[in-house]
Amino acid sequence: MTETTISVSAPPSSRLRHAGRAIAATLALITVADLLLFRHEPGLSLAILVAAIATGIVVTATRKITFKSLVAAIVLTMIAALPLVEAPSIPGALCAMVALSILSLTLSGRLPARFTTLPGKLFGFALLAPFRWLEDGVQLLASQSGTGIGRSIIRQVVIWLVPVGCALVFVWLFSSANPLIETVLAKLDPSFLAQFGNPARIMLWMIVAIVVWPLLIPRLFQKRRFKADAAISTLPDGLLFGSAAILRSLIVFNAIFAVQTALDLIYLWGGVALPEGMTFADYAHRGAYPLIATALLAGAFVLAAMRRGGAGERNKVIRWLVYAWIAQNIMLCVSSLLRLDLYVDVYSLTELRIAAGIWMALVAVGLALILARIALRQNNAWLVAANCVALLATLYACAFVDFSAVIADFNVSHSAEMAGEGEALDLVYLSSLGPTALPALDRYITDPKIAANGDSDNSYDMLAYYRRELRKPFALREPDWRAWSFRNWRLEQYLERPGIADLP
Repeated sequence: MTETTISVSAPPSSRLRHAGRAIAATLALITVADLLLFRHEPGLSLAILVAAIATGIVVTATRKITFKSLVAAIVLTMIAALPLVEAPSIPGALCAMVALSILSLTLSGRLPARFTTLPGKLFGFALLAPFRWLEDGVQLLASQSGTGIGRSIIRQVVIWLVPVGCALVFVWLFSSANPLIETVLAKLDPSFLAQFGNPARIMLWMIVAIVVWPLLIPRLFQKRRFKADAAISTLPDGLLFGSAAILRSLIVFNAIFAVQTALDLIYLWGGVALPEGMTFADYAHRGAYPLIATALLAGAFVLAAMRRGGAGERNKVIRWLVYAWIAQNIMLCVSSLLRLDLYVDVYSLTELRIAAGIWMALVAVGLALILARIALRQNNAWLVAANCVALLATLYACAFVDFSAVIADFNVSHSAEMAGEGEALDLVYLSSLGPTALPALDRYITDPKIAANGDSDNSYDMLAYYRRELRKPFALREPDWRAWSFRNWRLEQYLERPGIADLP
């Protein structure tokens, strides 16, 4: 069951004015998005669109906007748009949507006062948002009120059907009878109107409308509150989850994990030689992902064992065993990161391996937050909210990082040609990273060791070919302020340096 779009106590005239402002703002934002994005490469245009949407939210807000609220909205919009000024990216877009959702809920008075309930509210808001335009559109058109906007729209459409239809018939008849009118009509360029029927353009309008409308008239799910602590507390204490079973489980788990931790300390951290036939790369590759799955299962068990009011929470011995086990799981996550680092040293860096490293670090943070949740005697809602903050902070930080440049620079520095060990530089993969890999490739080309190694697979002619391929999409793009980004600007400044511009 959902709450009404506008407060029930609000008069009909107020609801109509609000709906009218929202419709006008939606049409204006669709126009802005069309001018900024249609047939243009995204760049600064996305940050401008975020600012425009924030302006629409402020203008259509039903509550009185104070100066303090206006300043807070401006600051929040600037923070949300910063990653998109650096470069258009999915993490940046997600962070911007979260910020705009918070702004919308705040100005409509729907933002929860408690921090722990915010993730659930945002999730419900996002879950309902894609269907809002259809539901609200049906409600508007089906309005039974004599002064309802739906009835007004239908009435205006019906009133204009006869005049417009008859006018078209008359114009067609006159053009058949009068060659002058026929000549004028023949000179009209129908392609001007046809471009508005472009399927890609219509799709863009629909996407903007679907995204914008829920932000202008926010609505949240109103349903019976589900509490994770209450659900977990229903687990039977008995023999299965009683203090005796939990105590024995933790003793066994700590012992098993201690073996794995000891092996990692000996081989990964201590540098002891591995058994014959096994390399550090093999040892690292086989263990990284299973250990993360182990850590996730361990976290689920801890949440069940240390549920509020349960036997585990009341027993000090169990509490300390949980602390020890979580510490070992965090150690396993750190070991997984080291395993990944060893594997990357041998087989180079890729986007997927960076994503795996970030994921491992987030799992370690999640385990540390479980530890904090138990020590601070917080509930699971606090844990979920804290993990959401960690995830959002990670996405926001990642939006500023040029991972293509980082990967290219690392692979060049650790290639067999530059470092004297490891694998040869994979130019095919490097060329797939995009233009921001050019500085790393240029460093590789201009290195004296590479210039002296002309007979290698990565010959100078081959390097020049890949450099041209990397630069081609960047050089051939048409100048357009909408596509400007700070990352592209930095690359332009680099390519204009003396000596760099002369490279093939």
